[in-house]
Amino acid sequence: MLNNVSETALDHISTEVWKLKQDGYRFVTMTCCDRGESHDILYHFDKNYQLKHLRVTLPKGTDLPSVSAIFFAALLVENEMKDLMGVSVSGMAIDFQGRFMLAEGAPATPLNKSIPGIGIQIQDKTPATPEGTVKS
Repeated sequence: MLNNVSETALDHISTEVWKLKQDGYRFVTMTCCDRGESHDILYHFDKNYQLKHLRVTLPKGTDLPSVSAIFFAALLVENEMKDLMGVSVSGMAIDFQGRFMLAEGAPATPLNKSIPGIGIQIQDKTPATPEGTVKS
């Protein structure tokens, strides 16, 4: 579990990121987790070896405002989330149009759980046992 996580409203994310920059924090990276009906987007920042995190819950189909105008390096992770997870990011400094991580002909958004037949399918790795026996 992450310490120093602040839940942030989607419409306040740019303001909160700007405040952290003004306070001397540097952008580390972003993390995206597909939660089914939504994505959890975590922004990670560092100042003097102390990490701080912002979390936004993004309903699928909703645009995530880019923070690349504040921290230019964010455009790399934002394009990655767009390519792999299907997150729609508005206002990116550079938009690779779905070709940052994926080659032409590759499956679109391969880590998006809501597209049937695409995405990582979790399989039960529990060994099968004969009927009527009890595993210890």
